Amino acid sequence: MVSAVIGTQWGDEGKAKVIDLLACKYDYVVRYQGGANAGHTVVIGNKKFIFHLLPSGLMNPNATVVIANGVVVDLQQLEEEIESLEALGFPTRSRVIISDKAHIVMEYHKIIDQLRESLSPKKIGTTARGIGPCYEDKIARKGIKICDLVNLSASQLAEKIKLVSQEKVFLIKNLYNYDYDFDPVKLAQECKEKFEKLGIRVENTEILLNEEIKRGKNILFEGAQGVLLDIDFGTYPYVTSSNASTNGVGSGAGVTRLDNVIGIVKAYTTRVGEGPFPTEQDNEIGEKLRARGDEFGATTGRPRRCGWLDIPLLRYSTIVANVNEIFLTKLDVLSEFEEIKVCVEYELNGEKMRIPRSMDPVTLYSIKPVYKTFKGWKTKISGVRTFRELPSEAKEYIKFIESEIGVPIKYISVGPSREQTIVL
Repeated sequence: MVSAVIGTQWGDEGKAKVIDLLACKYDYVVRYQGGANAGHTVVIGNKKFIFHLLPSGLMNPNATVVIANGVVVDLQQLEEEIESLEALGFPTRSRVIISDKAHIVMEYHKIIDQLRESLSPKKIGTTARGIGPCYEDKIARKGIKICDLVNLSASQLAEKIKLVSQEKVFLIKNLYNYDYDFDPVKLAQECKEKFEKLGIRVENTEILLNEEIKRGKNILFEGAQGVLLDIDFGTYPYVTSSNASTNGVGSGAGVTRLDNVIGIVKAYTTRVGEGPFPTEQDNEIGEKLRARGDEFGATTGRPRRCGWLDIPLLRYSTIVANVNEIFLTKLDVLSEFEEIKVCVEYELNGEKMRIPRSMDPVTLYSIKPVYKTFKGWKTKISGVRTFRELPSEAKEYIKFIESEIGVPIKYISVGPSREQTIVL
């Protein structure tokens, strides 16, 4: 079985819990895009584990985890994650494989990202972790890759860093007027030392994974962010810098076969950063959703914008990502509401739209959401383990979502832990 877990909204749908829950069925769990701008939270018992670069399936002791070529890697962040997990008694280094083609987030990438976001009059809402500038260098053919750290001597690496970073250093010093003390020799040495300290296996991961698939091994691909933040299919320019949808698996891991795509749908909608958000509730409802759902970024701590579920966007994202089944998360967060609203279509200049005709922010800022109102169930459901036990109002809400999106709901999360899951 070759599967992918994909966020269908603007990220933060609860993918980490899903990956952690399903990982026991897979031999490999593979992260195929993004960088340390992702924050995946796994809850086991009373302990909380936050992953930024390592695949969330690492908590399954039988799975090998892979950081594929589409990921941009912050060496310092990766070392900190590995050390923190091993300090808690989870063997990690021996179970991590990294692609020789993965690009490295360099010091100058982070500086540019931070300066852009702080000085720009039109903010995107980036995490300022250097992700975007690193992908820029990848596309411009000026990136530093894992294979450079393996195959080049310190002096050769320093020469390459000096050559490919000249424009970046000029930009920092002259356009942004930032005093950047840049020493390519020192930076090269630091990079090699950090990588050697990691002590993880380097492979041509696209060949490894395809060969393992032929042998009948089970592979689970783990996306970061969500379809609506995809660089091509999201609400551009308010997006991430990689293909967060299913389409990114091919370019980000070199695997084009997928047997199953599990779309993660949060029972309401959230967004971090700037950009259109048709169902946003910038009021007491939004504040209640944020408080009940603990909606604060795992990477930055920023409060998430909150609103009602948006069916038109889910119709779009499940089509684009070729979703076969849905894992509905955070249903328990809605338990205290007297009434719950769902956006069922958009209205623009008298025209009704079941799916947005454009993901352009100009369109999404202009539309009017049309809501259907449901009666809340006003009872805790975190202890429920079967669909039959759910309140009738919750069942109605779930069945409506399923029928409107046209994709079966196979799992329902009623709390953060593994056990708080209903399997249909």
